[in-house]
Amino acid sequence: MHTITLKSDDTFYNTLEEMVKTLHTIKSELIRKAVIHYKDALEKEKLKEQIKNASFKAREDSLKTSQEFE
Repeated sequence: MHTITLKSDDTFYNTLEEMVKTLHTIKSELIRKAVIHYKDALEKEKLKEQIKNASFKAREDSLKTSQEFE
């Protein structure tokens, strides 16, 4: 296992301390889960964008096909 050192301001540190107490966990575990959650959220957002782009492409293709039949 690797060690990461993180510098933070008082506000971030106090927030982290409050969350640790509320969730009955340790700072390392909370930060690990937060990073994984953030990574998952970014991947979902990327997938959503890919689906949106594919939908627009399909719509354009459908319009072209429809116009060809007119």
